[in-house]
Amino acid sequence: MAKVQRRKTKLGSYKFANVLFSITLSLFITGLFGLILIQAKSLTSLIRENIEVQVFLHKDLSPSQIQQLENTLRKKPYVLKKEGEAKLQYISKEDAAEVFTREVGEDFTQFLKDNPLRDSFTFSVEENFQSPSLIEEVAEELTAIDGVFEVTYMSDLVASINQNLVKVSLVLGAFILILMVTVIILINSTIRLALFSQRFLIRSMQLVGATKGFIRKPFLWRAFFYGALGGLIASGMLFALMEYGKQMIEGFNLLYNLEWLLILFSGLIFLGAVLSFFSTLLSVNRYLKMSLDELY
Repeated sequence: MAKVQRRKTKLGSYKFANVLFSITLSLFITGLFGLILIQAKSLTSLIRENIEVQVFLHKDLSPSQIQQLENTLRKKPYVLKKEGEAKLQYISKEDAAEVFTREVGEDFTQFLKDNPLRDSFTFSVEENFQSPSLIEEVAEELTAIDGVFEVTYMSDLVASINQNLVKVSLVLGAFILILMVTVIILINSTIRLALFSQRFLIRSMQLVGATKGFIRKPFLWRAFFYGALGGLIASGMLFALMEYGKQMIEGFNLLYNLEWLLILFSGLIFLGAVLSFFSTLLSVNRYLKMSLDELY
């Protein structure tokens, strides 16, 4: 009669496919939500760039005085700077008249015999100065500068943007909390279920005199590796999704932030490794403390 060979079970080994799939899926969902947050942040920045301040000048200023005012404004901390360049635009009264004529469809200078418009500077406001009170202070400071006639901005828009962002932040914060708790529970349950088949092997190692540290080590290393691998696979899937979005959706690249994406991917790998490590540690410790009757 042929002998049936039993496959030896290696300490620390278990069916990794289900564990890896669960970890990857959990981290993918987490990363997808993180991706939405990054896109929301980029979109918020684009919206905030529409908060502009107009600085109208006196009519009797010389070109050198206007240039001096421009240099002064470029150095102000509340003027938004992108790639080291201030988002400041000079609009002469002639250019303003041409724009007005195109919009209205009639040249008002023909019957007024004069151009009543003024030279002006328009700049986007730095995000740190976009509260209603701070923009009011900015307007007061600019009005006090020699050569400035009037400073205007859309105060209702500023207040509306800030109020809506607070509401959105609260909702997203609640979703993040719920999602993180769900992911932790899911990964922990998956690993506990996978280690259930190893409980008798753990007891056998204890009976032959193996220390707790010796028994834990292969489980913890394997869990750390699976968690990091799950985070890496989830990051690859998210990156492919982003590239697909760039090709299919026009203007999607405006929301593309490589720096934040790299932070997100690194966070997913770290999160997967750490959660898997500590979930395994808790499960192994639980089985190490169980009596033989409890193992059954």
